[in-house]
Amino acid sequence: MTEEMQQEAEDFKQRILVVDDEASIRRILETRLKMAGYEVATAADGEEAIEQYNNTNPDLVILDVMMPKMDGYGVTREIRRTSDVPIIILTALGDVSERITGLELGADDYVIKPFSPKELEARVKAVLRRTNAKDVVSPTGKPAKNVITTGQIKIDTARRQVYKKNERIRLTGMEFSLLELLVNTAGQAYSRNEILQHVWAYPPDHKIDTRVVDVHISRLRSKLEVDPANPELILTARGIGYMFARLN
Repeated sequence: MTEEMQQEAEDFKQRILVVDDEASIRRILETRLKMAGYEVATAADGEEAIEQYNNTNPDLVILDVMMPKMDGYGVTREIRRTSDVPIIILTALGDVSERITGLELGADDYVIKPFSPKELEARVKAVLRRTNAKDVVSPTGKPAKNVITTGQIKIDTARRQVYKKNERIRLTGMEFSLLELLVNTAGQAYSRNEILQHVWAYPPDHKIDTRVVDVHISRLRSKLEVDPANPELILTARGIGYMFARLN
């Protein structure tokens, strides 16, 4: 391989920023993720995380919640001011509030400590695949429509962009993937577990708090609905889960 080809291969690698105040966790994740083919940067606290984020422009951030100088919530808020980059938060086993707060601030997924590096690698791969998806096929097996319009909302599935009254609405990658699932099968209800399988690529037998779906639905409604408290697009299917209103 020539030096130029090697440089192109390095540039093509997806970059991951690992943020944790425990050196052992940073070291393990850096080693494992590099072995999996990713380029890795690390940070030991929230302020360093923001600096590294600005310097490296990562494709995904793995972010601990409890850190010195600036906690994971502050880092998430700062990143979400300008970016939709996928964020996976690391959270303590028993602290449900940490997980929910992180998701409400814009995190895409979470992994509970203590965790298996193999499990985290699987979550990284799944989130990157969904947030970078280009060729979309609906659950029916039919190709998805490129542009879907309903009321004031226009959804461009090819560019993964959403407009409300011709103004672009910023969605994270997982928010868009969730919206895409629902709108491509408008009128069909999905359970929370089915959504976790389709969007987050969790296996059917995997145990995860299904409120990750509720939080993402709430975030979508706040961005797209005229009155999020009385949604007309993203509906609750009683006893089942969620669905998108039938398109005209």
